[in-house]
Amino acid sequence: MGFFTKTALYIKERLSKTREKISGSLSAVLSLGRDIDDELINKLEETLVGDDIGVEATEKIISDLRQGYREKKIAKTDDIIPFLKERIKGYWPPQDRQLKTAQSGPTVILVAGVNGTGKTTSIAKLAYILSQNNKKVIVAACDTFRAAAVEQLSIWAERTGVQIVKHKTGSDPAAVAFDACEAAVSRNADFLILDTAGRLHTQKDLMRQLIKIRDVAARKIPGAPHEVLLVLDATTGQNAISQAKLFTQAINVTGIFLAKLDGTAKGGIVIAIRDQLNIPVKFVGLGEKPDTIAEFDPDTFVEALFS
Repeated sequence: MGFFTKTALYIKERLSKTREKISGSLSAVLSLGRDIDDELINKLEETLVGDDIGVEATEKIISDLRQGYREKKIAKTDDIIPFLKERIKGYWPPQDRQLKTAQSGPTVILVAGVNGTGKTTSIAKLAYILSQNNKKVIVAACDTFRAAAVEQLSIWAERTGVQIVKHKTGSDPAAVAFDACEAAVSRNADFLILDTAGRLHTQKDLMRQLIKIRDVAARKIPGAPHEVLLVLDATTGQNAISQAKLFTQAINVTGIFLAKLDGTAKGGIVIAIRDQLNIPVKFVGLGEKPDTIAEFDPDTFVEALFS
């Protein structure tokens, strides 16, 4: 879509913590110019697991590396980083990572996630960038269980200059969604972003409420929700995988917004997500300001990690 494009240099700078961790750990293993052997490959495997790339994903990478070594495609440690970059980029098949939009009428984006993942900030970033591209955006405060959630979204709506639909604390979240859908249609909005309670994926009542919000949107606006984004906190590493698997069982998650990627050394989790989930990472959060959001591009990401 091009709304969220950032330069490769910008991505590289924002991923400095992860890059420094991976570069440091790899440098400790890959003595410059040393011949490759089984001992070195075993140490490299331990290193990649420690860099939050995940056990399963690491096993596949190391398997490819061993095969390349046996076929004499690589012989020196100098060959390993270029080999890893090429192979890891190839793990992402052609996949639609752009934001899905409605053919007519408002595009409805349902946003889910656990408390503390950066969900509200991620919504604000989406709303801000869309509005900066001359799109009319409405956000709906369907997280009515926490007064702070409604207040926080209201503050962000004011800062980013977008409209908000909200009810008082304790109201039925589905009723907020209902009114927001009506408002989006009557006001000719381009995008409606539905916030939801920062539910734990183990709380069945709250998960049912999430499904109810989704169903209300589907009844009010044809094809809605057009996008179901799950916000995951990159700093939680492998725990994010467990959250995603359980959310996907309840709702049809169409994309992942990986928040706080700039503030962690666990950026390797993106590779683990690709390996274990058939859900594209569509957006990454790279800071606190409204414009610190980027579409996820595998080639740019891998180059930034291993540069």
